[in-house]
Amino acid sequence: MKIAIITETFVPSTDGVVTRLKACIRYFKREGHEVRVIAPDLGVDEFEGVKIDGVPARTLPLYRSKKFSLPTRKVKKMLEAYDPDVVHVVNPALVGMSGVYYAKKLGYPMLASFHTQVPKYADYYNLPMFKGFLWWYFRKLHNQAELNLCTSEAVKEELLEQNFYNVHVWKRGVDTELFQPDKYDKDMREKLSNGQSDKKLLLFVGRLAPEKEIEKIKSVLDASDEFVLAIVGDGPHRQTLEKHFAGTNTVFTGFMHGEELAKAYASSDVFVFPSTTETLGLVITEAMASGLPLVAAKSGPTCEQIEDNHTGLLYDKDKQGDFTKTVLRFADETLRKRLAKEARHDIAEMSWDTQSKQVLDYYKEIVSIAGKKVKHNNIDSSGLKTGNR
Repeated sequence: MKIAIITETFVPSTDGVVTRLKACIRYFKREGHEVRVIAPDLGVDEFEGVKIDGVPARTLPLYRSKKFSLPTRKVKKMLEAYDPDVVHVVNPALVGMSGVYYAKKLGYPMLASFHTQVPKYADYYNLPMFKGFLWWYFRKLHNQAELNLCTSEAVKEELLEQNFYNVHVWKRGVDTELFQPDKYDKDMREKLSNGQSDKKLLLFVGRLAPEKEIEKIKSVLDASDEFVLAIVGDGPHRQTLEKHFAGTNTVFTGFMHGEELAKAYASSDVFVFPSTTETLGLVITEAMASGLPLVAAKSGPTCEQIEDNHTGLLYDKDKQGDFTKTVLRFADETLRKRLAKEARHDIAEMSWDTQSKQVLDYYKEIVSIAGKKVKHNNIDSSGLKTGNR
């Protein structure tokens, strides 16, 4: 097949969506398929031999640390030039809106995937009045697709309640060869703990944005001097966070990738994930693969990944002080080691291939259905086929 992937974010950006797409593209190529990516132009025109059609990108007022591509007719020309068998629009919002519109207009079978709880983010950017509009907008885009994917059962239920059509759960995946406990590195631990490697090292990895609720972690550092914190990542909220954590045992590292990131996970003690707006949280699976126990909020997506008191500890987001109390339980090294061992064991057999094959099978399914419709529509009154696209 010729597969076109239209996405709001791609290399050199790094996030869970990009990681998943890169794994899929590698799998599709190994299976003999051709891939083309249409994404914001960030100065990279290919990924491992796959051409990236760059769409002019710019920063937006509410999110100046990242560039986005706005809706444009260029997407129509790119699709027509490539002439794919199937189009996958990832997180349609801006340039993805053009992807949805032109894939539909040109008659290409289309799948869309939902990765980001943008309507819920409205609360964190003081725009709650737009929540209803955002749900309407994303529903309108996704319901143009033959099939929709999301990344957890909890999000699937929410999308169905919001009247999204034909929603399926896209399985989890992780690179268990890259992320593993053996990547422990003494020098990395010294760096992340700012030389206090004998203390319990808490780790946060992700985009530094208000909806991640990273500020909560300070309460643990205030309550006990047994803990230090490393925050790996960058984003629009970094300066605010640096002020918030000033005077505490906190290290900001900026972005880390590949082996360096794997060492950061494996050299830490506990992974903290305070966000309550995630659709999956790929960093959770990376931390588990690295042998890290987790602390996360009791929410649908996290409960599907973390078993309380088995692979991590879940806190009640509605109970004052419960986050702090839960993290402080990891002062008990016996508990930490038990949960760390179970976290790695729970995820050891996972890979990216299963989820990549799953989405490829969905592509084949919607292409097959589209082909049958075309054949049906091209039978004339005498019952003879008159050709198809």
